Amino acid sequence: KKLLEEVNEYISCHEEKEMADIMEVLKAIKKFRKLSDENIEKIRKSKEEKKGGFYNKIYLKEVIENTNEYEENNKKSTQEGLLEKKESISEKEFDNFKNNGVFPNGSIKNLLLMFGVDITKLKIQTTLKTERIVIENFSDDEVFAIDKNYYNGLIDYELELEGTSLERAKNSLKEKCEELNIDFVENAKSKQVRAMETIKK
Repeated sequence: KKLLEEVNEYISCHEEKEMADIMEVLKAIKKFRKLSDENIEKIRKSKEEKKGGFYNKIYLKEVIENTNEYEENNKKSTQEGLLEKKESISEKEFDNFKNNGVFPNGSIKNLLLMFGVDITKLKIQTTLKTERIVIENFSDDEVFAIDKNYYNGLIDYELELEGTSLERAKNSLKEKCEELNIDFVENAKSKQVRAMETIKK
């Protein structure tokens, strides 16, 4: 609760003294929970390698339809990849944003404000819908899925394998493609980027 309070104070003013308060609270939490700086840094580096870090400006706002709810999905461009943050919102909140420009309250809104983004200027550029089939019992620590993506009148398909190691997941996917006699082509662009590129043409 104290951490959230300090973060909200920083969001409201972006002053160094508030950042210092956040770091002080984090320091106290680490001490109380007996968390190791070394382990935390190791985890941080691992996540940065997979998803990227907080370095550049947010360049994509995506809304994905999912049965009775919508997911906000913000991508942050980084030096090594993408950092993804998702949050479920109601259909009413989605419609209010789409039609009236009222950005839904939540952690994504807080994150955008923290980075100084003027949320009143945000608008939906395109929509992306993904239908996913998950292959059950593929392995203990990996999820194998087939995605069918819809955006701007186009449909594409991709195989995706999620795991704890990016390199191991890529190798497993290569092996599975060879087994099924499918040419393996590494996807250089995410479906979000592909969707955004279609509106530039």
